[in-house]
Amino acid sequence: MIVIIAAVAENNALGKNNDLLWHLPNDFKRFKEITTGHHIIMGRKTFESFPKPLPNRTHIIISRQKDFLKQGCVVVDTIEKAIEACPKNEDIFIIGGGEIYKQSISLADQLDITRVHQSFEADVYFPEIDSKIWELTSESFQPKDEKHLFDYTFQTFVRRK
Repeated sequence: MIVIIAAVAENNALGKNNDLLWHLPNDFKRFKEITTGHHIIMGRKTFESFPKPLPNRTHIIISRQKDFLKQGCVVVDTIEKAIEACPKNEDIFIIGGGEIYKQSISLADQLDITRVHQSFEADVYFPEIDSKIWELTSESFQPKDEKHLFDYTFQTFVRRK
């Protein structure tokens, strides 16, 4: 199964200046639980926003730079090649950024979204989730608290048959 995982603001904002717009420790914890042990697909800029590769995951990086290489990572130049580089019978996770989400949303089977209940100024946005294509199958509201400045909801969407 191909799963897109993202934290998305009310106005579909994802980030600005290659950085996140919020800090939600429970979202990071959920991301780690869901993606650990799996292949994760991302664009080069998303990869470069990490201080180091994420542990216990196979990184597949999409880059148009012919000379871009990262030790221990698979580098390809298209979303299709990234998916082909993954095992056929395992879940794979697409983790960003905005351009990669746009290229892959038509290929995905499921969306795992953390909807941040706030709008932000951004330079990267998530594609619109079309309710004719995607069915919301579960959601769990999380109120803001001392560690989370914003209310947010964990949402799962599956592609309609």
